[in-house]
Amino acid sequence: QVQLVESGGGLVQAGGFLRLSCAASGRAFTGYTMGWFRQAPGKEREFVSAIRWTSGITYYADSVKGRFAISRDNVKNTVYLQMNSLKSEDTAVYYCALGVFSSNIIALIASPLNYGYWGQGTQVTVSS
Repeated sequence: QVQLVESGGGLVQAGGFLRLSCAASGRAFTGYTMGWFRQAPGKEREFVSAIRWTSGITYYADSVKGRFAISRDNVKNTVYLQMNSLKSEDTAVYYCALGVFSSNIIALIASPLNYGYWGQGTQVTVSS
């Protein structure tokens, strides 16, 4: 059974940084894509970033480009989200999710509907 466990959230001041981790277990992840999403109170879950497990190709939402960086450690089966220059609007619960995609169409990769496995989420709060 696939399990995704996020960690690394917390409270940070605006301009600060955090690194989120998502530890995956339960199967081989070759060919899968790991995504990060976030959901703020009263808002829909939105795409943040994703990485193809095998090739390492990355995708980012425009709102985080240049500030966030996604990476993976294939030995540890862990995906990281380095978040720099944090803003108050980055405050949300962050989730990692696992999906399979046969194309690079960003609209598909950015939709939470296309991910079958989810972690429990980790809270990120940025104080201004």
